[in-house]
Amino acid sequence: MTSKQFYDWQTSGGTDDVMRMVDCLERADLVWCAIGGVAVNHWAQEPMVTQDVDFVVAADVVEQVVALLEAAGFQAERFEWSVNFKGRSKVSLQLSTEDFYRDFPSRAVAADVNGILLRVASLEDTLRGKIKAWNDAERRQSKRIKDLADIARLVEAHPRLREHLPDNVMQHLEPGKTQ
Repeated sequence: MTSKQFYDWQTSGGTDDVMRMVDCLERADLVWCAIGGVAVNHWAQEPMVTQDVDFVVAADVVEQVVALLEAAGFQAERFEWSVNFKGRSKVSLQLSTEDFYRDFPSRAVAADVNGILLRVASLEDTLRGKIKAWNDAERRQSKRIKDLADIARLVEAHPRLREHLPDNVMQHLEPGKTQ
């Protein structure tokens, strides 16, 4: 079974939804990138299944993206910090509208994640995003634990990132040790 087939099986057809999203963004020649778990999966040694595809675009094209994805058959739901899209699968496409991520697309790289070609945030931006998410005390505990695991996966795959970790993260990755 290929990684694409496995992802498709895990997400009940998510490959098609993700590829339709990528096609919409690329045909419109928009600057964008995947962030969060999808980006971590590109940079880490061992991928983990995620049913969310978090992504970001320039602030001035958010409404254009909403229109494009709705025209492609996705249902949009707006939240304070995102616009979420549902297609035909279990995958949730989450367009972040937070200012923190605005510059990420300018540093994005091409990637093959689960056999799907897309753009992902740079390694350093991916780490910054995960640290931000982990530091959000209002996130559910289960999400924060996954964020910490994602940080650990990134650092294991790229030990030089250790120098970018704040003390509060380092203490959780190596209890009893600080920088």
